[in-house]
Amino acid sequence: MNFERAKDHVLRRARALGVDAEVLATAKRELTLAASGGRVDEISHANQGGVGVRVVADGRVGYASSEALDDASLDWMLDEAIANARLQPARGAALPSGGALGRSDLIGEGLSAAVEAKGAAVVELESAVVTDARVDALFMARYAETETEAVLGSTRGVDGGYRTGYAMLMASPVMKQGDSVKQGWDLDVAKEFHLLDPTRTSQRILERVGRHLGATPLRTGRYDTMFEPDVTATLLRLLLFSLSGKSVAEGKSRLATRLGDRVASDLLDLVDDPTLPDGLASRPFDAEGTPARRTPLIEGGVLRSFLHNSDTARRTGQANTGHAQRSYASTLGVAPSNLILEAGSGASLDDGVIVTDLMGVHAGANPITGDVSLQGLGLRVEDGESRPVENFALSFNLFDLLERVNAVGESLEWRPGGEGMIAAPTLRVDALSFAGA
Repeated sequence: MNFERAKDHVLRRARALGVDAEVLATAKRELTLAASGGRVDEISHANQGGVGVRVVADGRVGYASSEALDDASLDWMLDEAIANARLQPARGAALPSGGALGRSDLIGEGLSAAVEAKGAAVVELESAVVTDARVDALFMARYAETETEAVLGSTRGVDGGYRTGYAMLMASPVMKQGDSVKQGWDLDVAKEFHLLDPTRTSQRILERVGRHLGATPLRTGRYDTMFEPDVTATLLRLLLFSLSGKSVAEGKSRLATRLGDRVASDLLDLVDDPTLPDGLASRPFDAEGTPARRTPLIEGGVLRSFLHNSDTARRTGQANTGHAQRSYASTLGVAPSNLILEAGSGASLDDGVIVTDLMGVHAGANPITGDVSLQGLGLRVEDGESRPVENFALSFNLFDLLERVNAVGESLEWRPGGEGMIAAPTLRVDALSFAGA
């Protein structure tokens, strides 16, 4: 039995039992190839998938899932979800109504190249990195691809499916120059394998890690500051907590009462857009079947919306933005797709610090209060010339910092962002406090 037949079987039985049910089947295929010594030395295939059902009865919600698709297993799954719903408190839950969503293929032949070609790409990446005389060791050189299929249907009329995916090249060298040793990593990600370029990726990684060789301690002080796109993406991951409808519904978002207020510099425009034709996390609909649409979150510094699924929208009295997220085996959540901080007119720095990396984000950042105190790496700029600096800590409040942005870079870089992808520019702010030597 395939996903379509499994979905139809569960929905027929749910209707016969007079139960409202939503069936989500997801499958994920992952391929990883690692290179060492000029050859592929590791190939890993992983496949995971199954069918999950969400049942709503008298305002109560129950979940269950199965990786087996035979009739008996699917019947057990539905019975288990109904039993689980009866154990929950009544909270006025309801499945959203919907319609036919079609079947979409968002990658086509984008990942169809032979495994040999993908192996050759990662070997080329490894070779290009280790030819740099400063590379003392290579922690990893890897190609990875992920392909996901989703099939969705409900007794409320929702019916659709899609397939999507992306590919990545990444490496992590240890570089040495004199007594200075630095390790770092970087990646390139693309919707299609043939868009990846091992030479470009190697040059990017070597430049990113090598520029920190010879770093000296930064003197304590206040400096005008630029955040590179990778750091901006880190800050946006923190901000996502407060933009999640789930955080708002649970009373954990500092921005919960700020809709319509200015919460950031008027230079900042933040949008989530799952409809981008070549977006790395594009999708035609969310995990509840709400059709995808562009959602402005911050416009000219003004908070316009949170990210909502049907449940968080109902609980907060706000609009459903189509950001429901779950796999076949998980409960309903909220997640972005293509989160984009729009590019600006450019950002430069003649005197100050360019922050290139923040470390220990999970331990040193509080997503509820926005307080951040982290170790960092960077470049000290004086009279337009830069030199690497280290051994400093940077402290600020995320929400205050967003209001102080005074320039936005004119180009974006895509970075992984949890369940979605983030496109981020460079940001510049006035003097921040650095604790160094």
